[in-house]
Amino acid sequence: MADFPKNTQVLIIGGGVVGCSVAYHLAHLGWTDVVLVERKQLTCGTTWHAAGLIAQLRATINMTRLAKYSQELYGKLEEETGIATGFKRNGSLAVATSEHRMEEFLRNASMAKTHGVDVNVLTTKDCGDMYPYLNTDGVVGGLHIPLDGQGDPANIAMALARGARQKGVKVFENTKVEAIHIRDGRATGALTDKGEISADIVVNCAGMWAHEVGRMAGVNVPLHACEHFYILTEAVQDLPGNLPVLRVPDECAYYKEDAGKILLGAFEPVSKPWGMDGIPDDFCFDELPEDFDHFQPVLEQAVERLPLLETAGIHTFFNGPESFTPDDRYILGPSPEVENFFVAAGFNSVGIQSAGGAGKALAEWIVDSAPPFDLWDVDIRRMSPYQGNRTYLKNRVTETLGLLYADHFPYRQYETARDIRHTPFHDKMAERGACFGETAGWERPHWFVPADDLKKGVKPEYEYSWGRQNWFGYAAEEHRAVREKAGAFDLSAFGKFLVEGPDAMDVLQRICGNDINVEPGRIVYTQWLNERGGIEADLTVSRLAADRFMVITGAAVGTRDFTWLKRHIPEEARCIAVDMTAAEAVLGVMGPNARKILQKVTPADLSKEAFPFGTFQTIELGMVTVRAHRITYVGELGWEIYVSADMARHVFDTVMEAGEGEGLRLAGMHVLDSCRMEKGYRHFGHDVTDEDHVLEAGLGFAVKTAKEDGKFGPFIGRDAVVARKEEGLKNRLVQFLLNDPEPLLFHTEPIVRDGEVVGYLTSGNYGHHLGGAVGLGYVPVREGESAKDMLASQFEIEVAGRRVAATASLKPLYDPTNEQIRQ
Repeated sequence: MADFPKNTQVLIIGGGVVGCSVAYHLAHLGWTDVVLVERKQLTCGTTWHAAGLIAQLRATINMTRLAKYSQELYGKLEEETGIATGFKRNGSLAVATSEHRMEEFLRNASMAKTHGVDVNVLTTKDCGDMYPYLNTDGVVGGLHIPLDGQGDPANIAMALARGARQKGVKVFENTKVEAIHIRDGRATGALTDKGEISADIVVNCAGMWAHEVGRMAGVNVPLHACEHFYILTEAVQDLPGNLPVLRVPDECAYYKEDAGKILLGAFEPVSKPWGMDGIPDDFCFDELPEDFDHFQPVLEQAVERLPLLETAGIHTFFNGPESFTPDDRYILGPSPEVENFFVAAGFNSVGIQSAGGAGKALAEWIVDSAPPFDLWDVDIRRMSPYQGNRTYLKNRVTETLGLLYADHFPYRQYETARDIRHTPFHDKMAERGACFGETAGWERPHWFVPADDLKKGVKPEYEYSWGRQNWFGYAAEEHRAVREKAGAFDLSAFGKFLVEGPDAMDVLQRICGNDINVEPGRIVYTQWLNERGGIEADLTVSRLAADRFMVITGAAVGTRDFTWLKRHIPEEARCIAVDMTAAEAVLGVMGPNARKILQKVTPADLSKEAFPFGTFQTIELGMVTVRAHRITYVGELGWEIYVSADMARHVFDTVMEAGEGEGLRLAGMHVLDSCRMEKGYRHFGHDVTDEDHVLEAGLGFAVKTAKEDGKFGPFIGRDAVVARKEEGLKNRLVQFLLNDPEPLLFHTEPIVRDGEVVGYLTSGNYGHHLGGAVGLGYVPVREGESAKDMLASQFEIEVAGRRVAATASLKPLYDPTNEQIRQ
C-alpha cells in the first residue's frame, strides 16, 4: 500500500456506503486529490448489516430525486467497476390495516405524481394477489411502487470505493482519526494513527461515530445509535426471487426475499439506544446481544400476517446498531461552527437508498460551494446546539426509530426529550390551556383549550387524524378572534441577531436584497439571496441606530441564518453579530382591536399617523419599557412587543388585563399559520427556499436592484435578479382556495392546470375566514403568457386521489389592498 500522504485536497473520514459515495462523486467531478480513511475496514460499522431496501418515494421532491438517483447509480455500478451490487427492481408493496393509514397512502400516491414516481393504489384483493403469502385479514388496501428495489449493501459500498479508486482516490483502512485540526475557524486537516495530514476540506462520514468526530472539531452532529433487529428464516421452498419488498407499517414490520429466505425487520415504537458510554474502540463487523423479548411482539404479529413464518424456522436472529437523528432526517452539508468541515451522517436506517444521491449532492456542494438544489430537509444547520447533548439524544431516539413506520399524521409532535426551551410566557400560557408543540426545542403554544372546557376536564392534547383534529374548532375560534377582535401570540422563539459597528449598514446592504439604508425606527422586510437569486433567508431588519440593527427571523432557521450572517461579514469589516434570541421575549397583539387594547396601557400615541406600519418605537407599557414593532404575519393591525426576558411576565399580565372586554384571545401557531396562508405570506423552507428565485416567489417588491452599492459591493444575487427580469419568469407562486369547504390541505398536494399535473403545493392550511382550505404552490409559466392568461386556466388540487376545483390568485385572497394592516 502507498505511504500515507501528508496532504490532500479533501479528507473523508469514514468508509461506509456514504463516505465511499462522497469519494466516488468527488472523483467523477474531477476532484481526485481525495483521501478516505476508515478506522477499521470498509463497511464494518453499520453498512454491512443493512437490509438493503432501496425505495424511491420520499417526503419531498428533492429527497425523492436523490433516492431515484441512488437506484440509477446502483444499477450501473457493476458495469463500471466489476463488482456486483445485487441491485434488482422487484418493487415494493405497503399494506394498510387502518383507514388512517390508507388515507396516508392515498395522499402519498397523489404526491408521487408530482415527484415522477410510478405508484399503484391497490385493493385488499390486489394486495393478496400480488403477495400470495400475505394474510389479508384486516388489510384495507395497499400501495405498490413497481420500480422500488433492493441490493447488497456491502457490495454497493465496495463498488463505490472501487469506482473512486479508479479515478485516483486513495483509500486507507485501519487508519483512525485522533484529532481534527482547526485554524482561524477553519478545518485544516487531521491527526491519524498513521500521522498528520493537512486538507483543504474535511468531510465527516463517520456513521455512528460522526457525533464523536464532530466533537473533535467543535461541530454539533446530533445522532445516536440504536439497536436494530431482524430475523432471517431458513430457506422457504419455491419462494420466488422477485417478491416485492413488503411493508406493514401498522405492525412495525418489513419483509424481503433474501436468497430464498425471508428477512423480517422491525421498527418498533420504543427502541433501545446503544453506546451511551461510547462505542467500543474495537467494534468491527460486530453484532449486539440478542433480545428476543424485545422483538417478540413484532414477530407474533408477523406470524399472523405471514403464516409461512410459523413453520419456516429462524436461521439468524440479528441485532446490530444503526444511527438515528432527533427528527428522522439525515445530516448533510457544511457545519455552522467550522468552515471547510462537511458532514454526511445519521441516515436513520435508510442509508443505502440515500447514499448515492446524498453523496452526489454533498460532492457538488463541496465543489460548487453551494448545494445543487434545496436541501433544507437534511441541512445540518437545522440542528440546534442543545441537540448534541447525549442524554437528550438517548431519550429522543427511543422514539425516532419507530416513527419511520408510525402514522405520519399532520401536526404530529415528538413526545420524548421535550420541555427543554421555555419562553418567559410559557407558564402563563400553560395555565390558560395551551397545547405546546416544539420548534428548535422551543415549546410554543399551538392551540388553546378555552377556560370553560378546561373546567370540564378537556385536556390540551392532540388527537391525531387526517381529518379535522380535536383542536380544529378551537383554532377556528382563535382565528375568528384575530380577524374580528384581537389575538395574542407568543413569538418569543423568533431568532434575534444584533448587528452593530461602523460598517454594519454596509455589511447588511451587501447581504440584503432590500435597501437597509433607512432612518432609525424603520423596519425593512427583505430576503438574503444567493448568487442564483434563490432565497437563503426571509426576514426583517430594524434599524436601531446609525450603526445598530436588529435582524428578526423564524425560530426554525435561527442557526442557519446566523451562520449565513457571520460567514458574510468580511474579515476587514468593523462589524459584529450577536445572537440575542433568548434575551428578549416577544408578545404579538394582532387584530382590529389591537390599538385600542395597547393604548390602555401606554402613554405613547399609537395612531396610524404617529405610529405607521413598518416602524418601531421604544415605549412605556405598564411599568416597563419595551420596543413595539408595528408589523404583522397574520394580515391585521398589530404590534410585536419586544421586552427584556426578565420583565416579560409583567407585559403579559398587563396586556391580557387590558384585553378583557375587548375580545382579546390567546392564539397559537396553527392560527398564525392559517392566517398567513389566507394573506398569502410566504414561509421559509416551504414556499421559499434557496432554490426558489425571489422574483418567481412574488417578492420582487422587497428587492431593490437600483439601490446604491455599499462599501462591500452590490448585494449578493443582484445580477441574477436583473437577469431574470430580462429573461422573464419561469414559474409563479400562486395562492389557491378550494371551492369545496370540506377537504383539508397540508402540503405536496398536486396542482392540476387544465387537467394536467403541473406542480404541487408548498404549504397548506385551513382558511377559517375564507371558508376553505388554502394552499400556495409554484405553477410553470407557459411561453409568452401573462399573469392574466395563467389565472384564466381551470385549476384543481388533488387531495388523496380526488381532484377539487380551486380558485387561483396572485394577489392575497384576504385583504388584497392591505386596508386591515394600515388602519
